[in-house]
Amino acid sequence: MSSRVLAADWPAPPNIKAGTTLRDGGESDLPGTPIWIRQVHGNRAVELGSADFAPGVPEADAIIGRRPGDLCVVQTADCLPVLLCSADGQEVAAVHAGWRGLAAGVIEAAVSRFVCAPAGILAWIGPAISQSAFEVGDEVRQQFGSLGAGPSALFVANQRGRWQANLAGLAEARMRAIGMRSIYSANVCTYGDAARCYSYRRDGQTGRHLSFIYRT
Repeated sequence: MSSRVLAADWPAPPNIKAGTTLRDGGESDLPGTPIWIRQVHGNRAVELGSADFAPGVPEADAIIGRRPGDLCVVQTADCLPVLLCSADGQEVAAVHAGWRGLAAGVIEAAVSRFVCAPAGILAWIGPAISQSAFEVGDEVRQQFGSLGAGPSALFVANQRGRWQANLAGLAEARMRAIGMRSIYSANVCTYGDAARCYSYRRDGQTGRHLSFIYRT
């Protein structure tokens, strides 16, 4: 892949291409022409080639592909991009997961659209804001505690009476709770890696990374 793309480092089947464009990359670095979704920080998952896309661009935060040539793409700055594929390479998905989407169950919604059981799905978490840079209020922590996915290590109290939240850790906890086992991460902080990454929290107005998964 181009140096403008961070390739997913995971044991996906050879017919799967996946990764995230960096700040000097863009749509021209994708392996095809994307079909966009309108991301709203919700939990709806839609499928390429289905009635989900009639009559136009759907509001959704996860997109599923099952056919050869399907390209699933989500846009992020600090939120988590989570890419999914079945171990046989027949099903793929891209998920946009900020804290609201995570709490609402967007990853679970995407996984529920797979024919493959959760234990047979691989996940890669792309560049996103890290725990040390992501401060939230107690209302966010309570959202996850009420859903059983908020162990204390994922929310660390800071000196301002607020919390440092581990988005990637929360996503992994949710995935493991539904039986997923093969979870990998880029371990790249968008806030801290200004040379390569956009960050809304750092810069205010900023561009977006494109995280994609393509079934050849």
